[in-house]
Amino acid sequence: MNDEQLNEDIEIDVESNPESVPETPPQYGVGPFSIREVALAGVWLVAFVVSFFSVSALRFDSVWTSGLLWILTIGVPTAAVFLIVLRRLSPDGIRRVGSLGIDQFASVAFSVSAVLWIQLLWESIAIVVADGPWVRSWVMWVQLVMMLAGVVLTVLAPFIPVICEDFRDRREVPAHRNARPIRPISARPAPEARPAAGEPEAYPTGEYQPVDFAAAGFAASENAYAPASAEFSDTGAQAAGWDSAEQSTAEQTYTGPQPTTSHQAFWALVPVDRDVYDESGAPIFRVGPTAWALVIEDRGSAFVVRHEDGRVGYLHDVSGVTRG
Repeated sequence: MNDEQLNEDIEIDVESNPESVPETPPQYGVGPFSIREVALAGVWLVAFVVSFFSVSALRFDSVWTSGLLWILTIGVPTAAVFLIVLRRLSPDGIRRVGSLGIDQFASVAFSVSAVLWIQLLWESIAIVVADGPWVRSWVMWVQLVMMLAGVVLTVLAPFIPVICEDFRDRREVPAHRNARPIRPISARPAPEARPAAGEPEAYPTGEYQPVDFAAAGFAASENAYAPASAEFSDTGAQAAGWDSAEQSTAEQTYTGPQPTTSHQAFWALVPVDRDVYDESGAPIFRVGPTAWALVIEDRGSAFVVRHEDGRVGYLHDVSGVTRG
């Protein structure tokens, strides 16, 4: 159930249980309608009847025959008055138009219509100032007065002592989600600074664990780590977790991909410079014939290689690789 349905259910529950609503002073009107609603309906009725007369003083041209002029001049106020009447006769009917309550929608409807009639009046005066004829009939004046009266009975009604009673002591109900207070806007986090060209990329601490090459029996050269001698010592092999059989196997030359995956680490020397790629397929570093590369996993058709700075990637071309 979404927020809008929940709010409507709460309103229905309150209306169906009058005893749960705090006692309010009685409001008297004309039948089921308040004085303000009757006055607003009377204003609309006059405007609706007058709308069938000609707005033009030169030829017959009412708002109903002037294209889409009728929508904002009389159509939208008519819909607003219809909803106000329906609200009294059918309390479980339409309660809002979008996120606007019925009274809010009526305020917008009569305000927009009044502005449009003011625009027509402005155009008529502009034509007369330019030495032209008066092109509007008395209908424009009546409609303008009626729409301004509608604005008074909707927008200004809560501030007028005579008709403000229609807005007093109304029960509190949950607001539509579009009418609730706005959420605060948080500043976007600053983007992480990228390393300059030629500098190694920084990796989160703890993501990659450094390898103790000294404990594995390897000596660090100037460019990369290489075996301390042509043959591993037993101490170095045991420290690296290799037994004697694996040590002898590691000394053989690798000539092609293995069908099975091995998780034993070993050193590898590629015959030519080759790229090592990350999971997305982008090259991250290179290995070559001048330095030994540490392979932490043999996946048959590819090696998982760890760089001396901790980066890990995939060497897809494993042909001619020599295992150290």
